[in-house]
Amino acid sequence: MRQILLCTITLFIIQMYPTSAQNDSIKYPLRKGIAIGSSILGYGGSLTGLYFLWYSDYSSGAFHSFNDNKEWYGIDKMGHGTTAFHVARVQSDIFLWSGMPNKKAVLWGSGISLAFLSTIEIFDGFSDGWGFSPGDMLANFSGVSLFATQELFLKERPVNIKFSMRPSKYAEYNPELLGENFIQQTLKDYNGQTYWLSFNIASCLKPESNFPDWLCLDLGYGADGMIGATSNPDEINGNIVPNFKRYPQFYLSPDIDFSKINIRNPWLAFLVKGLNFIKIPAPALEWNRENGMKFHALYF
Repeated sequence: MRQILLCTITLFIIQMYPTSAQNDSIKYPLRKGIAIGSSILGYGGSLTGLYFLWYSDYSSGAFHSFNDNKEWYGIDKMGHGTTAFHVARVQSDIFLWSGMPNKKAVLWGSGISLAFLSTIEIFDGFSDGWGFSPGDMLANFSGVSLFATQELFLKERPVNIKFSMRPSKYAEYNPELLGENFIQQTLKDYNGQTYWLSFNIASCLKPESNFPDWLCLDLGYGADGMIGATSNPDEINGNIVPNFKRYPQFYLSPDIDFSKINIRNPWLAFLVKGLNFIKIPAPALEWNRENGMKFHALYF
């Protein structure tokens, strides 16, 4: 939940960087100062906001850990990896804009992403409302590693991570945990969240194939029927909860890599690129163990 919010906040902040305005009127030393200063402000501001939004309502105690790997069918872990991947991506873009060499920008961007999310995990460890999660840390590291490995060793980025969300029917049964409105449900309701590995097909083919470099094929993962983290309660606040079946879902769907589309307006191009972590609605095939194969004419 918090990781998705952080990703959204971070990407919004990054839109303020004029990274597409490549002209001689802006000197690289100025860019470097803007990049470093804004990164520090974004880092500190986001963590301060998180403290007052979440941690201030819980007492602090001794550092402790807990194992939450069996919660929510791992959907929350997908959120961690996705956030780590894209925070590293946008932070690296900032350093590239400032004139930093590619390798150094990738390493610094990846390091900041991992440090940023690790700080949140440490906050969790001292909060009575949560605990330090080794599974979360592994997911954070995996997301950063997927980004950095491609940037450092491959000429293309054949794999991206994307996110999509649709309202589910389950939030009404436990709105305190799953959200009382659409905005809260976007962050809290793991039933409505789907995470996608987006494969750029053209990057794996020879250039003479002329395959559209903006067309991708995505593998998605989600879950359904979850009222609680590991099991569904029989009743909540005196209200009977139906016996929903809990199960993971797997998807296959086409997608668009907006970073490959030639947009003349530099600001619009940058905005579209910044939002490239969102999976566009498209037809999709779903498979799950309860219902088998299912076709969605338009899946969000």
